[in-house]
Order: sequence, then C-alpha cells, then structure tokens
Amino acid sequence: MIKFNNPVFTEHSEKYIADAFAQKHVSGDGKYTKLCNEYMRNKLDCREALLTLSGTAALEMAAILADLQPGDEVIMPSFTFCSTANAFVLQGAVPVFVDIRPDTLNLDEQKIEAAITPKTRAIVPVHYAGVACEMDTINAIAQKHNLLVIEDAAQAFDAYYKGRPLGTCSDMGCFSFHETKNIMAGEGGLFVTNNAELAERAEIVREKGTNRSKFFRGQVDKYTWVDKGSSYLPSDIVAAYLYSVLEKADEIQARRRQIWQRYNDAFAELETQGEVRRPIIPAECSNNAHMFYLLLKDLQTRTEFIAYMKANEIATPFHYIPLHSAPAGQKFCRTPYEMPNTDKISDTLVRLPLYYDLTDAEQDRVINISLSFWKNR
Repeated sequence: MIKFNNPVFTEHSEKYIADAFAQKHVSGDGKYTKLCNEYMRNKLDCREALLTLSGTAALEMAAILADLQPGDEVIMPSFTFCSTANAFVLQGAVPVFVDIRPDTLNLDEQKIEAAITPKTRAIVPVHYAGVACEMDTINAIAQKHNLLVIEDAAQAFDAYYKGRPLGTCSDMGCFSFHETKNIMAGEGGLFVTNNAELAERAEIVREKGTNRSKFFRGQVDKYTWVDKGSSYLPSDIVAAYLYSVLEKADEIQARRRQIWQRYNDAFAELETQGEVRRPIIPAECSNNAHMFYLLLKDLQTRTEFIAYMKANEIATPFHYIPLHSAPAGQKFCRTPYEMPNTDKISDTLVRLPLYYDLTDAEQDRVINISLSFWKNR
C-alpha cells in the first residue's frame, strides 16, 4: 500500500529526544524549544517566533491577541480546515466566508471588500498548498479599513511571496508542524509576528496569560496572571523531534520539489486533453511542494478515481468539506454570497502521495496507475 503521507524520522531524532530527557527539563521552553524558536526567527527574519502545541494553538493565540469582542467579524475562506474558523469562534467572533480564486484556490482578494461591515476586525488569508495569497492587495484593503491581517500559513513553511516568507507578510502568522506537513513534529505549530507589542503579549498569552518568561529572565521579581491566555507551550520532547527534522529541512524540501515536479510533468498531457487541471503557481509566488493535487472534471469522476486508486492500493484523498456547508459553519459563521468556486473545488480536487521518502519507483506506480484510469475509462 502506498500511503498518502509518511512521517520523517531522522538519524538524530532519537538522540535529541533522549537528550531532552537528559536535560531534566521536558516541559515547555526547554533547550530544544529555544533552538527551534531561534531557527525559525532566523529563517523567517521576524521579530518573534514561538513554538506552540499546534497550528490550531497558534491561531487561537492570534485570535486572543486580536482583542475580538463577541459579534466581531473575521473574513476568511470556507475552503480551509476548521481550526481557521474555530480559533475565532472561541473568542465569540463570527467568521465570514468569502469565495476562493479558481487558479490558486486562495481567498479571492477581489471579493473581500464586499464582505466588510462595521463589525469586521480582521482578514485571515489561508495560503493553500503553500502558494501565497495576493498579500499586497489584502494588506492594502486591511489598511484602508483599519483591519488586522492574520496569515494561516499552516501549509506554508519555506514558501514566499515576492521574496518575503509567508507568515511574515502581515500582523501575525501561524504555522503547523502536524505530521502531514513538510516539516513535522507529529503535532506542533508556530506563532510569528514582526510587531513589538504583539510579540510581548504573545509570550504572555502562550504561557497561560502570565509573565513567567519575564520572571525567568529576571525582569520581574515574581510572576503572575496579567492577560488572557492558555497553555500553548509544547513539551521539549516534541521540540527535540522537530529540531531533528528542521536540521534536514533543505534536503527534505529539495526531495519534495523533485517529487512535485515529476508529478507536474507526468500529467501535462492529460491537462492538454482537458481531463485534469494541475496546480497553478503565480510568478510572484514560490512553490514549497507541500501538496500535489489534480482537479478532475466532476464529483463522479473523482469518486471513481479514488476508488480505482484504492483498489490498486494507493491512497489518494480529497480535501476539505467547505466550512460554510458544515453544521458548525452554518451555526457559528456567516456566508453572505454564493461560493461557486469553493463548492466546485471541494467536489473535484484529489491529492496524490507526496512525502520525503517516497521512492521514484513508488511514484512511478502512482503516476502509471493514475494514467491508466483515464486510458481504461
């Protein structure tokens, strides 16, 4: 069976996990947490990068830092994971869904202003498949209406927009290190910001609303509860595993890009024949090879394709059920306009196996079996 995903375990993973225990400090903010924070600050060239329990936790931190009040509105796509909306629902805010672009499958920046009301407080672009949203336009809209921009960069490690690292193109950015991501910790995430005030508060929010970090730095003589917050620090054991993977990030990314390009080349003719559509990467965006997907003609074709691949022991899942059609989305959120692109994409997108140690032979099998579906149809 060729799985859709396979976690990375490096030659240093066990060593660093054992060393985390040897430090006699396996709770949050130990040796490896600090190493990961430093690595990400340097890579992203940002003021603050804080490891979190998950991408969800990073989004929850951002929602707290946004100082949202019950009934405030936050604009985002419906074609995303539920955590994007949940983080704001937990603060009493109302996610407002806007349709996606048919090319990048990202939030359609041309439809944002029509969804803005006096209650709007933030825009949350999601960089789908690690391909950047049109951040200059989104930031201009936010500035015009005095809104925050919070990037859901869960899939966007090592991805760029006009040379700028995603996650740093706005007020706040949130990454995921779930095992399905390019760089993984099993679970894990990252909160980033270039805003000094937000950076100071983020450290407090992350530590249950206390100024504990200031205490350990000797900046206060005792620590206490000073703000909203929760327990968002990961164990240093998780950070040790993550650091072992970060050390190999360049190699992992190079291999993922090779796999992505082989898929892209293999399905070019099928796209010319009108049977599929491959991912589109605009010139101003980089490709971090987070995902390779195909858009098929309709839901029936996709259903048949997934069944065919499964019969040949290859996992090819579809992706999100749109949040605007989910029970919780209908209960807690608002969808002011029709969502034709979101609805169509959710019915026709299928993802192919893509992970660091996928062999060429395994990928050839995925490609050949995929092509045989249309040849035999």
